[in-house]
Amino acid sequence: MAKTPVILVTGASRGLGRGIALSCAQAGYSVAVHYAANQEAAEETCRLCDAARANRAQKFIALRANLAVTGNRLSLVEQAISEVGRLDALVNNAGMAPRTRADVTETSESSYQEVMDVNLTGPFFLSQLAARYWLNHPGECLLSGGYKLIFITSISADTVSLNRAEYCISKAGLAMVAQLWAARLANYGVQVFDLRPGIMETDMTAAVKGKYDKLITEGLVPQMRWGKPEDVGLAVEAILRGALPFSTGAVIPVDGGFHLKRL
Repeated sequence: MAKTPVILVTGASRGLGRGIALSCAQAGYSVAVHYAANQEAAEETCRLCDAARANRAQKFIALRANLAVTGNRLSLVEQAISEVGRLDALVNNAGMAPRTRADVTETSESSYQEVMDVNLTGPFFLSQLAARYWLNHPGECLLSGGYKLIFITSISADTVSLNRAEYCISKAGLAMVAQLWAARLANYGVQVFDLRPGIMETDMTAAVKGKYDKLITEGLVPQMRWGKPEDVGLAVEAILRGALPFSTGAVIPVDGGFHLKRL
């Protein structure tokens, strides 16, 4: 069995997922880079991880799966374990915005279901597979403090956007999923965290960059800047190295202070 911790990062071909994968590589972990469709981007993430590696024992592989499909989720976990040797942490990062932004009065059932399948159903059942593996392999984790289950939710878990209701609902649901797994696994050597990124500079927000540039300048984000993928990557790395040993179920904002209540 591999002696280097293995981290499965979903949606790691680009954006926040790539930032998380790179932080894991720099910290000395092997990474299973999940992607849904863009194999070239996923392989680029693997190349970047290889260049950033901390030691020769690390491995980086790209694994394709549609997280909305039961069989794909099972195959993803099985491949990660068989090809890299183990599974010490799962970072549920993969997600999607609605293909078309529409007012809540015009949200379609098809858009709602698609977003929910990817953002909520997929992570819940993927985490179930990881949890079963960990419960069957107690005390075998190579990470300080035990296995880690991390959910990348969003400020949208408790911040309304009327033109993407399905996204907000999916992230609010995912926040509860994190609480459920934290309560279930706390006594079994598994820590669970909910990281909530704010306004992040990725391809998902490229279409609204001008709007948010102005809002950030006007003080919407107290730290007065966009978030970067590496901001989330550093938060994940801190959890993985055991920097929060007496915490589980914690909500950690990565939002430049957006969550602060101000007058």
